[in-house]
Amino acid sequence: MTTGELSQRSLGWLRYLHRKAHTPDDWSRRGQPHPHWDNRSDPPMASWHRFDLVDSAYAMGLMAHRTPAWTEQYVAILDQLIERHTGWWSAADWLTQFGHDPDQASYPDLYRLFIPPELWGEYDAPGWTANGIEPYGVQMDPVAADGMLFYQGFFLVLLGIRSMVANGPNDKDRWNEPFEMIRDGEHTFTWTHSQIADHLRRQWLAAPIGCH
Repeated sequence: MTTGELSQRSLGWLRYLHRKAHTPDDWSRRGQPHPHWDNRSDPPMASWHRFDLVDSAYAMGLMAHRTPAWTEQYVAILDQLIERHTGWWSAADWLTQFGHDPDQASYPDLYRLFIPPELWGEYDAPGWTANGIEPYGVQMDPVAADGMLFYQGFFLVLLGIRSMVANGPNDKDRWNEPFEMIRDGEHTFTWTHSQIADHLRRQWLAAPIGCH
């Protein structure tokens, strides 16, 4: 494969992702993501729609460097992915998993790989977000929250790929203008790409031994 070309396999992936991203669905609390967004693979940590959403974007940066003439189409796909990531379903775990997991004692044996033996049955599996535990309390904004750093990090990767692809002198970074997150009545939060990055930076500086 040379500059300006994509392999047939890459073209197939691009066609699939274009169709997937442009198939209408609803990531609001009242809606439902389309079934082609995977929320089943790799439990207990990655079986949420947003992981498929973000992981789908990784190849976009590489392909955009190969075929810059298609930048407009790459940006259109990435905007569809980012728009979904601003919806309620992108943070469904954080917005529904309050306190410690009441099913700790019912985990499948596979989860023994992730939990200290002496704490089996009394320990949350990785992936249980536990919104509201001490000392943080309930925090409904998944971007501002002290216990949802990985959510911010993956979202910044997605936003960063979009900024990298659309970096021409006439390109406008629409996601560095204020946009709304979650949009669930009073639980509606306004951010920009730069604000999210700065907020995560300040969280790391405030906890040099590591963030929650």
